[in-house]
Amino acid sequence: MTPEQMEERDIVEFVDDEGHTLLLEVMDYFFYNGEEFAALCDAKEDGGQTDEDAVYIMKINSFTDENGEEMEEFVPPEEELMEKLIAIVHTRFSEEDDGEDEEA
Repeated sequence: MTPEQMEERDIVEFVDDEGHTLLLEVMDYFFYNGEEFAALCDAKEDGGQTDEDAVYIMKINSFTDENGEEMEEFVPPEEELMEKLIAIVHTRFSEEDDGEDEEA
């Protein structure tokens, strides 16, 4: 996947604890208690998603780097927030699914 395709599809690269690269695509951004979060899934070459795909929720910390450029850092949210965040993501995607049915 080229850098241009990654930027176009809002794909973020992560490295896990074992050093493996993981490409995740941002499915949705949302706010909870004044903080920004993102729902992400595995980035597939064709961009298609299935109901079985894992969804990751990450907190977004925005900051300005040493060159004055706005940057975003994706970090795991606090464990005690996860239940609420999962419910929000579930509701948001359920509402999107309902809207797609009405358009058909």
